Amino acid sequence: MNKKKRNWIIAGAAAALIVGGTAAYGGINNFLGNNVEIESVMSGNTEPSGEAQTVSSEELTGAWALQDESKVYWSITTSQETVNFVNDAVTGSWSIDFEAPESMSAEGIMDMSALDSGNAQRDDHLQESDFFDVAAYPEATFTADTFTGLPEEWTEGEVVPVTIEGTMTVRGIEKDVTFFSEVSYQEGNLLLSGQTEVTFDDFGMENPHNVVVETENDVNVRLELVLSQS
Repeated sequence: MNKKKRNWIIAGAAAALIVGGTAAYGGINNFLGNNVEIESVMSGNTEPSGEAQTVSSEELTGAWALQDESKVYWSITTSQETVNFVNDAVTGSWSIDFEAPESMSAEGIMDMSALDSGNAQRDDHLQESDFFDVAAYPEATFTADTFTGLPEEWTEGEVVPVTIEGTMTVRGIEKDVTFFSEVSYQEGNLLLSGQTEVTFDDFGMENPHNVVVETENDVNVRLELVLSQS
C-alpha cells in the first residue's frame, strides 16, 4: 500500500479539523465513526394473532429466492467504535428438501461495489486493490452445504436456531465458515438472521492501521435475509 492510500483517514480528519470547534468534532466523527445501524429481519417479527399455524415440510420443499429486503452487514471494530458496512445488492437462492437434507444447498452473491458505510471516501478506500479489490473481484459469494437444526414442521412466527456451514469466497479466496443463525417462517416468507466471524488475513488482506485509528483483524459478517418461494 502506498503512503497516499495509507493516509486516507489522516487526510479526512485534517480536513475536518480546519472547520474548528464542535463542527470539527462532528466532521471527524462522521468520517471515522459508524453511520450504519444494523436492521434485523427478526426485529419486526410479531407473533400471529389467534392460534399459530403449523406448516409442514412438504409445503416448504422447493426453491426459495432472496428478496429485495435482504442485506449483508460487514462490521469492523476500530479503536473508536464498531463501524458497520451494509450491502443490499444481494441475490441468491435456497433449495429445501426435508426428505433429502443432504441434497439441500444455498447460495448468496454480493455485489461488493455496493458496500456502504455512509462515508464514500472510506467505502472507496476499502474497494481498492489493497483490500477487497472490487475491480478484479466484483462479487463475494457464500455457498452453504450443511444445515443443522431445521425442524420437519414449522410454526408460524416461531424462531428456530439453525447452524449453516459452507464456503465464503472473497477476493477469489475460499474460506470455510459457520453461520450461527435464526430462521422463522412468517406470512409465506422465510426470514434468516445469521452471523459468523472471519479475518482480514483469511482473504489475503491486512487490517487497516494508521496513526489516527487502529482496526482489529476480525470482521463480523451478518446475514439478514428474506426468502420467498420461487
